[in-house]
Amino acid sequence: MVTPDRATLEAVAVLSDDLRRRMYEFIRRSGRPVTRDEAAESVGISRKLAAFHLDKLVAVGLLTADYARPDGLRQVGRAPKVYRPGAASVQVSIPQREHGLLADILLDAVRLQEPGETGRAAALRVATERGRMAGEAERAELKLGRLGTERALTCAGLMLERHGFEPSRTAPTLVRLRNCPFHPMAAKDPDLVCGINHAFLTGFLTGLGAETVNAILAPRPGACCVELSGRP
Repeated sequence: MVTPDRATLEAVAVLSDDLRRRMYEFIRRSGRPVTRDEAAESVGISRKLAAFHLDKLVAVGLLTADYARPDGLRQVGRAPKVYRPGAASVQVSIPQREHGLLADILLDAVRLQEPGETGRAAALRVATERGRMAGEAERAELKLGRLGTERALTCAGLMLERHGFEPSRTAPTLVRLRNCPFHPMAAKDPDLVCGINHAFLTGFLTGLGAETVNAILAPRPGACCVELSGRP
């Protein structure tokens, strides 16, 4: 199982407090910088207590804070502190899902579809290319030379684990994937989504240089539809 990174866990912990979560939602909905007084009023607490909770949200990147004066108004003393949504976002799924990867592949398939090419063919072509690029990046990062079957399966497992496939080495030359990171999309159109998954993993093995390992369609209930099989 893939564990969320530390920053995500910290953000989730901060949002577990009801007051913080409500203030965060209020600031996101506002569409403008929000003062401490406004944030405090939105949840019915004191300004001092609101400042404590807002600082927690800033610390994990969910909010940003600065000092701003109202446009066109003169103000004596320091401008009030205002808060805006930060760049951080929180998405936690256990087991991990990769709907963003699937969406990117489908979007590129629409953008890059060639004359006379079906939508399905374009999606499979893009998925294969994206997988190949991922495999080449993994190969470069790990500085891999020629790969035997066992080493290839081990290296493939590292990437698959990061993407939430939950690989399991059930035999010396077989890796089964316990989780489908594209679920529940796969349940809606298994032929298309499993085909994209298979194409992506096939391309990945090519880019990795895993010449003795194949991605094989082998659907199993509650698991990924692809497994990796190597030749001894």
